[in-house]
Amino acid sequence: MNLFSPFAITIWLIIGLSLFGLPIGLSMISASIVYLLIMKQDMGIAAEQLLQGLFASYTLLAIPLFIFAAELMNVGSLSERLLKFCDALVGRFRGGLGHVNIVANVILSGMSGSAVADAAGLGRIIINMMTRDGKYTPSYAAAITAAAATIGPIIPPSIPLVLYALVSDASVGYLFLGGILPGLVMGAVLMAMNAVLARVHNFPVEQAVPVRDLPKITLKAFPALMMPVVLLGGIYGGVMTPTEAAALAALYAYIISLVVYRSVSLRQTYDCLLSSARSTAAVGMLIAGALVFNYVVTREDLPNSLSLLLASYHLTDVGFLLAVNVILLILGCLLDASTVLLVIVPILIPAARALGIDMVHFGLVVVVNLMIGLITPPYGLLLFVVSNITKAPLRRIVSDAVPFIIALVIALAIITFIPQVVLWLPRVFGYKG
Repeated sequence: MNLFSPFAITIWLIIGLSLFGLPIGLSMISASIVYLLIMKQDMGIAAEQLLQGLFASYTLLAIPLFIFAAELMNVGSLSERLLKFCDALVGRFRGGLGHVNIVANVILSGMSGSAVADAAGLGRIIINMMTRDGKYTPSYAAAITAAAATIGPIIPPSIPLVLYALVSDASVGYLFLGGILPGLVMGAVLMAMNAVLARVHNFPVEQAVPVRDLPKITLKAFPALMMPVVLLGGIYGGVMTPTEAAALAALYAYIISLVVYRSVSLRQTYDCLLSSARSTAAVGMLIAGALVFNYVVTREDLPNSLSLLLASYHLTDVGFLLAVNVILLILGCLLDASTVLLVIVPILIPAARALGIDMVHFGLVVVVNLMIGLITPPYGLLLFVVSNITKAPLRRIVSDAVPFIIALVIALAIITFIPQVVLWLPRVFGYKG
Protein backbone atom coordinates (compact mmCIF):
# COMPACT_ATOMS: atom_id res chain seq x y z
CA MET A 1 0.00 0.00 0.00
CA ASN A 2 1.22 3.50 -0.89
CA LEU A 3 2.14 5.18 2.39
CA PHE A 4 0.90 8.53 1.06
CA SER A 5 -2.33 7.42 -0.63
CA PRO A 6 -5.56 9.11 0.55
CA PHE A 7 -6.47 6.03 2.61
CA ALA A 8 -3.00 5.80 4.17
CA ILE A 9 -3.13 9.51 5.07
CA THR A 10 -6.49 8.86 6.73
CA ILE A 11 -4.98 6.06 8.84
CA TRP A 12 -1.96 8.19 9.82
CA LEU A 13 -4.29 11.01 10.85
CA ILE A 14 -6.41 8.71 13.04
CA ILE A 15 -3.28 7.39 14.77
CA GLY A 16 -1.73 10.84 15.14
CA LEU A 17 -4.84 12.57 16.48
CA SER A 18 -5.44 9.72 18.94
CA LEU A 19 -1.85 9.95 20.21
CA PHE A 20 -2.37 13.67 20.81
CA GLY A 21 -5.33 12.86 23.06
CA LEU A 22 -8.33 13.37 20.75
CA PRO A 23 -11.05 10.75 21.41
CA ILE A 24 -10.92 7.95 18.85
CA GLY A 25 -14.45 8.73 17.58
CA LEU A 26 -13.56 12.35 16.81
CA SER A 27 -10.25 11.22 15.32
CA MET A 28 -12.07 8.94 12.86
CA ILE A 29 -14.56 11.66 11.89
CA SER A 30 -11.81 14.26 11.37
CA ALA A 31 -9.58 11.92 9.34
CA SER A 32 -12.53 10.76 7.22
CA ILE A 33 -13.42 14.37 6.40
CA VAL A 34 -9.82 14.95 5.27
CA TYR A 35 -10.18 11.85 3.04
CA LEU A 36 -13.33 13.32 1.47
CA LEU A 37 -11.49 16.60 0.86
CA ILE A 38 -8.57 14.83 -0.82
CA MET A 39 -10.95 12.78 -2.98
CA LYS A 40 -12.92 15.98 -3.78
CA GLN A 41 -16.17 14.53 -2.54
CA ASP A 42 -19.13 16.30 -0.96
CA MET A 43 -18.50 17.02 2.74
CA GLY A 44 -22.17 16.29 3.38
CA ILE A 45 -21.44 12.59 2.93
CA ALA A 46 -19.90 12.51 6.44
CA ALA A 47 -23.05 13.95 8.03
CA GLU A 48 -25.25 11.70 5.89
CA GLN A 49 -23.42 8.53 6.95
CA LEU A 50 -23.46 9.59 10.58
CA LEU A 51 -27.15 10.49 10.71
CA GLN A 52 -28.34 7.51 8.69
CA GLY A 53 -26.31 5.11 10.80
CA LEU A 54 -27.37 6.52 14.16
CA PHE A 55 -31.02 7.24 13.48
CA ALA A 56 -31.84 4.32 11.20
CA SER A 57 -30.74 1.70 13.74
CA TYR A 58 -33.48 1.05 16.27
CA THR A 59 -31.22 -1.55 17.90
CA LEU A 60 -28.80 1.15 19.14
CA LEU A 61 -31.45 2.37 21.62
CA ALA A 62 -30.67 -0.73 23.67
CA ILE A 63 -27.21 0.59 24.59
CA PRO A 64 -28.17 3.56 26.83
CA LEU A 65 -30.93 1.48 28.44
CA PHE A 66 -28.60 -1.39 29.36
CA ILE A 67 -26.05 1.13 30.65
CA PHE A 68 -28.71 2.72 32.87
CA ALA A 69 -29.79 -0.70 34.19
CA ALA A 70 -26.16 -1.52 35.06
CA GLU A 71 -25.75 1.82 36.88
CA LEU A 72 -28.85 1.14 38.97
CA MET A 73 -27.65 -2.32 39.93
CA ASN A 74 -24.33 -0.92 41.10
CA VAL A 75 -25.97 1.84 43.17
CA GLY A 76 -28.74 -0.32 44.63
CA SER A 77 -28.34 -3.45 46.74
CA LEU A 78 -28.97 -5.96 43.92
CA SER A 79 -25.30 -6.89 43.65
CA GLU A 80 -24.90 -7.38 47.40
CA ARG A 81 -27.95 -9.68 47.65
CA LEU A 82 -26.76 -11.72 44.68
CA LEU A 83 -23.36 -12.16 46.31
CA LYS A 84 -24.96 -13.51 49.50
CA PHE A 85 -26.98 -15.94 47.40
CA CYS A 86 -23.86 -17.13 45.53
CA ASP A 87 -21.94 -17.44 48.80
CA ALA A 88 -24.66 -19.75 50.10
CA LEU A 89 -24.32 -21.89 46.95
CA VAL A 90 -20.57 -22.25 46.40
CA GLY A 91 -18.82 -20.44 49.24
CA ARG A 92 -18.34 -23.66 51.22
CA PHE A 93 -15.70 -25.09 48.83
CA ARG A 94 -11.95 -24.40 48.99
CA GLY A 95 -11.31 -21.06 47.32
CA GLY A 96 -15.02 -20.49 47.84
CA LEU A 97 -15.00 -16.70 47.54
CA GLY A 98 -13.27 -17.06 44.17
CA HIS A 99 -16.11 -19.35 43.07
CA VAL A 100 -18.62 -16.84 44.48
CA ASN A 101 -16.96 -14.14 42.39
CA ILE A 102 -17.35 -16.14 39.18
CA VAL A 103 -20.90 -17.40 39.82
CA ALA A 104 -22.04 -13.89 40.77
CA ASN A 105 -20.65 -12.55 37.51
CA VAL A 106 -22.42 -15.29 35.56
CA ILE A 107 -25.73 -14.32 37.18
CA LEU A 108 -25.15 -10.57 36.97
CA SER A 109 -24.13 -10.85 33.31
CA GLY A 110 -27.79 -11.61 32.60
CA MET A 111 -28.57 -8.06 33.72
CA SER A 112 -25.90 -5.51 32.85
CA GLY A 113 -24.21 -6.40 29.54
CA SER A 114 -21.03 -4.52 30.44
CA ALA A 115 -17.73 -5.98 31.69
CA VAL A 116 -16.50 -2.67 33.11
CA ALA A 117 -19.79 -2.09 34.97
CA ASP A 118 -19.59 -5.57 36.51
CA ALA A 119 -15.97 -5.09 37.59
CA ALA A 120 -16.53 -1.59 38.98
CA GLY A 121 -19.79 -2.39 40.81
CA LEU A 122 -19.87 -6.04 41.86
CA GLY A 123 -16.07 -6.18 41.86
CA ARG A 124 -15.71 -3.57 44.57
CA ILE A 125 -17.93 -5.58 46.93
CA ILE A 126 -16.45 -9.03 46.26
CA ILE A 127 -12.84 -7.79 46.39
CA ASN A 128 -13.50 -6.36 49.86
CA MET A 129 -14.96 -9.73 50.92
CA MET A 130 -11.97 -11.66 49.55
CA THR A 131 -9.24 -9.43 51.04
CA ARG A 132 -10.86 -9.02 54.46
CA ASP A 133 -8.71 -10.65 57.20
CA GLY A 134 -6.00 -11.41 54.61
CA LYS A 135 -7.78 -14.49 53.20
CA TYR A 136 -6.71 -13.68 49.64
CA THR A 137 -4.01 -11.34 48.35
CA PRO A 138 -5.34 -8.12 46.77
CA SER A 139 -3.67 -8.99 43.47
CA TYR A 140 -5.38 -12.42 43.29
CA ALA A 141 -8.77 -10.93 44.19
CA ALA A 142 -8.25 -8.28 41.49
CA ALA A 143 -7.14 -10.83 38.87
CA ILE A 144 -10.08 -13.22 39.34
CA THR A 145 -12.52 -10.29 39.44
CA ALA A 146 -11.21 -8.95 36.13
CA ALA A 147 -11.32 -12.42 34.54
CA ALA A 148 -14.86 -13.11 35.79
CA ALA A 149 -16.09 -9.72 34.52
CA THR A 150 -15.30 -10.80 30.94
CA ILE A 151 -18.34 -13.09 31.10
CA GLY A 152 -20.66 -10.05 31.42
CA PRO A 153 -20.90 -9.16 27.71
CA ILE A 154 -21.14 -12.81 26.58
CA ILE A 155 -24.28 -13.95 28.42
CA PRO A 156 -27.18 -11.71 27.29
CA PRO A 157 -27.88 -8.86 27.42
CA SER A 158 -24.67 -7.64 25.81
CA ILE A 159 -23.66 -4.21 24.55
CA PRO A 160 -20.78 -5.58 22.38
CA LEU A 161 -23.16 -8.05 20.71
CA VAL A 162 -25.54 -5.17 19.92
CA LEU A 163 -22.62 -3.32 18.30
CA TYR A 164 -21.66 -6.47 16.36
CA ALA A 165 -25.26 -6.77 15.12
CA LEU A 166 -24.98 -3.17 13.88
CA VAL A 167 -21.96 -3.94 11.65
CA SER A 168 -22.95 -7.46 10.57
CA ASP A 169 -26.77 -7.32 10.23
CA ALA A 170 -26.96 -10.47 12.36
CA SER A 171 -30.03 -10.96 14.57
CA VAL A 172 -29.56 -9.51 18.06
CA GLY A 173 -31.98 -12.08 19.46
CA TYR A 174 -30.06 -15.05 18.06
CA LEU A 175 -26.73 -13.49 19.07
CA PHE A 176 -28.05 -13.20 22.63
CA LEU A 177 -29.14 -16.86 22.58
CA GLY A 178 -25.78 -17.88 21.13
CA GLY A 179 -23.95 -16.26 24.04
CA ILE A 180 -25.55 -18.29 26.84
CA LEU A 181 -23.59 -21.56 26.51
CA PRO A 182 -20.23 -19.86 25.72
CA GLY A 183 -20.67 -17.71 28.84
CA LEU A 184 -21.28 -20.82 30.92
CA VAL A 185 -18.22 -22.49 29.38
CA MET A 186 -16.12 -19.46 30.34
CA GLY A 187 -17.49 -19.60 33.89
CA ALA A 188 -16.73 -23.34 34.11
CA VAL A 189 -13.09 -23.05 33.00
CA LEU A 190 -12.50 -20.11 35.36
CA MET A 191 -13.96 -22.06 38.29
CA ALA A 192 -11.78 -25.06 37.39
CA MET A 193 -8.69 -22.84 37.34
CA ASN A 194 -9.68 -21.22 40.65
CA ALA A 195 -10.12 -24.69 42.22
CA VAL A 196 -6.60 -25.67 41.10
CA LEU A 197 -5.05 -22.40 42.33
CA ALA A 198 -6.95 -22.65 45.64
CA ARG A 199 -5.21 -25.95 46.38
CA VAL A 200 -1.82 -24.68 45.19
CA HIS A 201 -2.03 -21.58 47.41
CA ASN A 202 -4.00 -23.34 50.18
CA PHE A 203 -6.75 -20.75 50.20
CA PRO A 204 -9.19 -21.05 53.12
CA VAL A 205 -12.48 -22.89 53.17
CA GLU A 206 -15.30 -20.56 54.17
CA GLN A 207 -17.80 -21.49 56.84
CA ALA A 208 -20.78 -23.12 55.17
CA VAL A 209 -24.10 -21.29 55.26
CA PRO A 210 -26.60 -23.42 57.22
CA VAL A 211 -29.15 -25.16 55.01
CA ARG A 212 -31.98 -23.66 57.05
CA ASP A 213 -30.87 -20.17 55.96
CA LEU A 214 -30.93 -20.94 52.22
CA PRO A 215 -34.67 -20.26 51.66
CA LYS A 216 -34.41 -16.87 53.38
CA ILE A 217 -31.32 -15.84 51.38
CA THR A 218 -32.87 -17.05 48.12
CA LEU A 219 -36.09 -15.13 48.83
CA LYS A 220 -34.15 -11.90 49.39
CA ALA A 221 -32.29 -12.36 46.11
CA PHE A 222 -35.32 -13.64 44.19
CA PRO A 223 -36.42 -10.31 42.60
CA ALA A 224 -32.88 -9.76 41.28
CA LEU A 225 -32.60 -13.39 40.10
CA MET A 226 -35.84 -13.01 38.13
CA MET A 227 -34.48 -10.20 35.96
CA PRO A 228 -32.73 -12.44 33.38
CA VAL A 229 -35.80 -14.69 33.31
CA VAL A 230 -38.10 -11.74 32.58
CA LEU A 231 -35.80 -10.37 29.87
CA LEU A 232 -35.02 -13.59 28.03
CA GLY A 233 -38.56 -14.90 28.45
CA GLY A 234 -39.92 -11.70 26.92
CA ILE A 235 -37.52 -11.78 23.96
CA TYR A 236 -37.82 -15.44 23.06
CA GLY A 237 -41.48 -15.64 23.93
CA GLY A 238 -42.08 -13.13 21.14
CA VAL A 239 -43.44 -10.49 23.52
CA MET A 240 -40.71 -7.88 22.93
CA THR A 241 -37.70 -7.01 20.82
CA PRO A 242 -34.21 -6.88 22.38
CA THR A 243 -34.44 -3.07 22.40
CA GLU A 244 -37.77 -3.18 24.23
CA ALA A 245 -36.21 -5.72 26.60
CA ALA A 246 -33.47 -3.17 27.35
CA ALA A 247 -36.14 -0.65 28.33
CA LEU A 248 -37.80 -3.26 30.54
CA ALA A 249 -34.41 -4.08 32.12
CA ALA A 250 -33.93 -0.44 33.11
CA LEU A 251 -37.49 -0.14 34.43
CA TYR A 252 -37.30 -3.46 36.31
CA ALA A 253 -33.96 -2.57 37.93
CA TYR A 254 -35.34 0.80 39.00
CA ILE A 255 -38.58 -0.59 40.46
CA ILE A 256 -36.74 -3.36 42.34
CA SER A 257 -34.14 -0.92 43.71
CA LEU A 258 -36.62 1.83 44.61
CA VAL A 259 -39.75 -0.04 45.71
CA VAL A 260 -38.71 -3.56 46.75
CA TYR A 261 -35.20 -3.03 48.20
CA ARG A 262 -35.61 0.71 48.90
CA SER A 263 -31.92 1.25 48.25
CA VAL A 264 -31.99 4.07 45.68
CA SER A 265 -32.82 7.69 46.46
CA LEU A 266 -33.98 10.33 43.99
CA ARG A 267 -30.55 11.93 44.17
CA GLN A 268 -28.92 8.60 43.29
CA THR A 269 -31.40 8.18 40.44
CA TYR A 270 -30.30 11.54 39.04
CA ASP A 271 -26.63 10.54 39.39
CA CYS A 272 -27.33 7.26 37.58
CA LEU A 273 -29.03 9.11 34.72
CA LEU A 274 -26.13 11.56 34.50
CA SER A 275 -23.50 8.81 34.51
CA SER A 276 -25.47 6.80 31.93
CA ALA A 277 -25.73 9.86 29.69
CA ARG A 278 -21.96 10.39 29.83
CA SER A 279 -21.25 6.73 29.02
CA THR A 280 -23.82 6.75 26.21
CA ALA A 281 -22.32 9.91 24.70
CA ALA A 282 -18.86 8.30 24.70
CA VAL A 283 -20.16 5.15 22.99
CA GLY A 284 -22.28 7.22 20.59
CA MET A 285 -19.29 9.30 19.49
CA LEU A 286 -17.31 6.14 18.85
CA ILE A 287 -20.16 4.66 16.79
CA ALA A 288 -20.50 7.92 14.84
CA GLY A 289 -16.79 7.92 14.02
CA ALA A 290 -16.90 4.28 12.95
CA LEU A 291 -19.90 4.90 10.66
CA VAL A 292 -18.11 7.70 8.81
CA PHE A 293 -14.81 5.79 8.63
CA ASN A 294 -16.58 2.65 7.40
CA TYR A 295 -17.74 4.68 4.38
CA VAL A 296 -14.07 5.34 3.61
CA VAL A 297 -13.26 1.63 4.03
CA THR A 298 -16.16 0.66 1.73
CA ARG A 299 -15.17 3.20 -0.92
CA GLU A 300 -11.62 1.82 -0.88
CA ASP A 301 -13.14 -1.65 -1.38
CA LEU A 302 -10.99 -2.93 1.49
CA PRO A 303 -13.28 -5.84 2.54
CA ASN A 304 -13.24 -7.31 -0.96
CA SER A 305 -9.49 -6.78 -1.25
CA LEU A 306 -9.02 -8.69 2.01
CA SER A 307 -11.30 -11.48 0.78
CA LEU A 308 -9.23 -11.81 -2.42
CA LEU A 309 -6.00 -11.80 -0.40
CA LEU A 310 -7.25 -14.57 1.87
CA ALA A 311 -8.48 -16.54 -1.14
CA SER A 312 -4.96 -16.43 -2.59
CA TYR A 313 -3.74 -18.23 0.55
CA HIS A 314 -6.48 -20.88 0.17
CA LEU A 315 -7.49 -20.62 3.83
CA THR A 316 -10.19 -22.96 5.10
CA ASP A 317 -12.84 -21.72 7.50
CA VAL A 318 -10.87 -23.24 10.40
CA GLY A 319 -7.65 -21.58 9.24
CA PHE A 320 -9.43 -18.25 8.88
CA LEU A 321 -10.91 -18.45 12.38
CA LEU A 322 -7.50 -19.33 13.80
CA ALA A 323 -5.99 -16.30 12.04
CA VAL A 324 -8.81 -14.06 13.28
CA ASN A 325 -8.25 -15.26 16.85
CA VAL A 326 -4.54 -14.41 16.67
CA ILE A 327 -5.20 -10.99 15.10
CA LEU A 328 -7.93 -10.04 17.58
CA LEU A 329 -6.01 -11.25 20.63
CA ILE A 330 -3.07 -9.06 19.56
CA LEU A 331 -5.31 -6.06 18.79
CA GLY A 332 -7.09 -6.56 22.12
CA CYS A 333 -3.78 -5.90 23.87
CA LEU A 334 -3.45 -2.54 22.12
CA LEU A 335 -6.90 -1.13 21.30
CA ASP A 336 -10.27 -0.54 22.94
CA ALA A 337 -12.73 -3.39 22.29
CA SER A 338 -15.39 -1.09 20.79
CA THR A 339 -12.85 0.39 18.37
CA VAL A 340 -11.85 -3.06 17.11
CA LEU A 341 -15.49 -4.11 16.89
CA LEU A 342 -16.59 -1.09 14.87
CA VAL A 343 -13.52 -0.53 12.69
CA ILE A 344 -11.62 -3.82 12.20
CA VAL A 345 -14.40 -6.43 12.38
CA PRO A 346 -16.47 -4.99 9.45
CA ILE A 347 -13.41 -5.60 7.24
CA LEU A 348 -13.30 -9.27 8.30
CA ILE A 349 -17.03 -10.00 7.93
CA PRO A 350 -17.16 -10.31 4.08
CA ALA A 351 -14.28 -12.81 4.16
CA ALA A 352 -16.03 -14.82 6.89
CA ARG A 353 -19.24 -14.88 4.83
CA ALA A 354 -17.33 -15.96 1.72
CA LEU A 355 -15.94 -18.94 3.66
CA GLY A 356 -19.41 -19.94 4.83
CA ILE A 357 -18.84 -19.06 8.50
CA ASP A 358 -22.07 -18.45 10.37
CA MET A 359 -22.45 -14.80 11.43
CA VAL A 360 -23.81 -15.65 14.89
CA HIS A 361 -20.91 -18.04 15.54
CA PHE A 362 -18.42 -15.49 14.17
CA GLY A 363 -19.91 -12.77 16.38
CA LEU A 364 -19.38 -14.77 19.57
CA VAL A 365 -15.83 -15.67 18.55
CA VAL A 366 -15.10 -11.98 17.96
CA VAL A 367 -16.62 -10.75 21.22
CA VAL A 368 -14.95 -13.44 23.36
CA ASN A 369 -11.61 -12.45 21.82
CA LEU A 370 -12.21 -8.80 22.65
CA MET A 371 -13.24 -9.60 26.21
CA ILE A 372 -9.98 -11.50 26.75
CA GLY A 373 -8.28 -8.35 25.44
CA LEU A 374 -9.74 -6.46 28.39
CA ILE A 375 -7.47 -8.37 30.78
CA THR A 376 -4.31 -8.54 28.66
CA PRO A 377 -1.64 -5.84 29.07
CA PRO A 378 -0.67 -3.22 28.13
CA TYR A 379 -4.15 -1.82 27.38
CA GLY A 380 -6.29 -4.23 29.49
CA LEU A 381 -9.00 -1.86 30.71
CA LEU A 382 -10.31 -4.23 33.39
CA LEU A 383 -6.82 -4.52 34.87
CA PHE A 384 -6.78 -0.76 35.45
CA VAL A 385 -10.28 -0.84 36.97
CA VAL A 386 -9.44 -3.55 39.53
CA SER A 387 -6.01 -2.04 40.19
CA ASN A 388 -7.72 1.21 41.12
CA ILE A 389 -10.05 -0.66 43.50
CA THR A 390 -7.36 -2.74 45.25
CA LYS A 391 -4.36 -0.36 44.91
CA ALA A 392 -2.33 -3.52 44.18
CA PRO A 393 0.65 -3.15 41.79
CA LEU A 394 -0.42 -3.77 38.19
CA ARG A 395 2.56 -6.09 37.67
CA ARG A 396 1.35 -8.46 40.41
CA ILE A 397 -2.25 -8.36 39.14
CA VAL A 398 -1.06 -9.30 35.63
CA SER A 399 1.03 -12.15 37.08
CA ASP A 400 -1.99 -13.56 38.96
CA ALA A 401 -4.21 -13.06 35.91
CA VAL A 402 -2.07 -15.20 33.58
CA PRO A 403 -3.64 -18.58 34.63
CA PHE A 404 -7.11 -17.12 34.10
CA ILE A 405 -6.13 -15.76 30.68
CA ILE A 406 -4.94 -19.26 29.75
CA ALA A 407 -8.28 -20.70 30.96
CA LEU A 408 -10.21 -18.15 28.87
CA VAL A 409 -8.12 -18.96 25.78
CA ILE A 410 -9.05 -22.64 26.27
CA ALA A 411 -12.72 -21.58 26.41
CA LEU A 412 -12.17 -19.50 23.24
CA ALA A 413 -10.75 -22.55 21.46
CA ILE A 414 -13.83 -24.59 22.43
CA ILE A 415 -16.17 -21.84 21.22
CA THR A 416 -14.21 -21.36 17.99
CA PHE A 417 -13.77 -24.95 16.86
CA ILE A 418 -17.02 -26.44 18.18
CA PRO A 419 -19.65 -24.14 16.58
CA GLN A 420 -22.51 -26.07 18.18
CA VAL A 421 -21.57 -24.55 21.55
CA VAL A 422 -22.79 -21.26 20.08
CA LEU A 423 -25.42 -22.43 17.58
CA TRP A 424 -27.29 -25.15 19.49
CA LEU A 425 -29.61 -22.84 21.46
CA PRO A 426 -30.38 -20.46 18.54
CA ARG A 427 -31.32 -23.46 16.39
CA VAL A 428 -33.58 -24.81 19.11
CA PHE A 429 -35.45 -21.49 18.83
CA GLY A 430 -35.69 -21.63 15.03
CA TYR A 431 -32.43 -20.15 13.77
CA LYS A 432 -31.76 -21.36 10.21
CA GLY A 433 -28.21 -20.04 9.77
